[in-house]
Amino acid sequence: MDPSPALIRGHRISAWLFLRLLALAYLAAFAGFLAQAQGLVGPRGILPLAQTLHAVAAQYGAARFWALPTLSWINPLDPPLQSLAGAGVLLSLALFFGIAPLPCLAGLWLLYLSLVSDGQDFMGFQWDGLLLEAGLLALLLAPWRLRSSLARDPEPPRPARWALLWLLFRLMFSSGVVKLASGDAHWRDLSALDYHFWTQPLPLWTSWYASRMPGWFLHLSCLGVFAVELALPPLICHRRARKPVFWGFSGLMVLIAATGNYCFFNLLALALCVLLLEDQDWPAWLAARLKPQDLGSAGPKPIDAAGPQRVALGAGLLLVVLSVPPFAEQLGLPMNWPAWIRVPEAAVAPLRSVNAYGLFAVMTTTRPEIILEGSEDGDVWKEYGFRFKPGDPSLRPGLAAPYQPRLDWQLWFAAMGPVQDSPWFGQLCYHLLRGTPEVLDLMGSNPFPQKPPRYLRAQLYEYRFSDPKTLDTQGLWWQRHLKGEFCPVMSLRNPQ
Repeated sequence: MDPSPALIRGHRISAWLFLRLLALAYLAAFAGFLAQAQGLVGPRGILPLAQTLHAVAAQYGAARFWALPTLSWINPLDPPLQSLAGAGVLLSLALFFGIAPLPCLAGLWLLYLSLVSDGQDFMGFQWDGLLLEAGLLALLLAPWRLRSSLARDPEPPRPARWALLWLLFRLMFSSGVVKLASGDAHWRDLSALDYHFWTQPLPLWTSWYASRMPGWFLHLSCLGVFAVELALPPLICHRRARKPVFWGFSGLMVLIAATGNYCFFNLLALALCVLLLEDQDWPAWLAARLKPQDLGSAGPKPIDAAGPQRVALGAGLLLVVLSVPPFAEQLGLPMNWPAWIRVPEAAVAPLRSVNAYGLFAVMTTTRPEIILEGSEDGDVWKEYGFRFKPGDPSLRPGLAAPYQPRLDWQLWFAAMGPVQDSPWFGQLCYHLLRGTPEVLDLMGSNPFPQKPPRYLRAQLYEYRFSDPKTLDTQGLWWQRHLKGEFCPVMSLRNPQ
């Protein structure tokens, strides 16, 4: 029997898979924060959230709830960080198994908005904003029923799907444009990948091998990145081109994930990519699970079809309009937008759900690393280790994704500038001198298990992947040399 036209043109499989992949991205994000919350922003963490809530309340008064939108205001003296993250884990699992998708998505968005607000310097990455924006738009795509199933879910609202594809377009196209607009010579002469694999925040062991590829291959690969990020996004508008676009976007995401640790970003981007495909593009055994009576144009529309379409059209149009100014500015096209756009845009800014994107605008060509060392006498120094950040040159770069070690990431950024640009760094050093267990749990190894050191210093090293001979004969994945001091020697006058 020939497949029905509705099955060929439908998007039920893609919508179903998108929600499951989104659930996995949420799960990785919440579980990762749950494991680090106490050390990062807990009562004995690097940036205690209770102090931040007190400061925001003193400055904003009654407006504090919008200035810093978080459920932690329920108990600002003892913010329920782990409870919020734990609830997010449970709702992520419920969404994955299709239980009450709309309430789950609403709860997940609100909970993650709370954690992004609570996390301060440690939760400001582009993929955190991408997860919030995709999660909000997913509310327009989800079926209005208590139990979601591939067999009986209705056709997703077209406006919701297009709003999510607009998000995918902005993510990919902006990432290509900012590389050229930045004026970085290494992107323009196609030499950026000569540096990328060993200067990226958290390389994998595969990154070492990728960095050894011939120069012509790396330059050709750089050209391929531009082809995917600049040439393919406009083709999203053409139905027949969406399948090649899917393979181009997905291939880039897989290659990035295979040669670097980018937490849940690649998974989230792949979730958006599946919305490019129609039901006919999936394997026949998967399409066979669809029930013909629920195929929209193949029979009577479901009772709840009109409601989701109207809601998706109105809300999706609003979010798309609000996303235009930041997208245009990211492309270097500032305009005098009318007040009816600027005022709502500024009003929803604290929700962090309408964002500008653009990855790796400037390629780093060196790798400075902060190495923390403690001492009992000021003469013999012992090095602290991290779980994933390069430290000991003999340690093979490991797999972290989809988990994001947020302290490791922030230290990569901190090494790019003076210590004054990272106010939280002093708090980290203070807790190491105090031997705070919650902060030590964020580290990979503690050279002072009995009692904390009397002195602490931060040295700045220059790192680079070793050559094959060094790796074979000495077992060193990295070569490093001391650049100088990142932070002077510190001590506590009264350790108690």
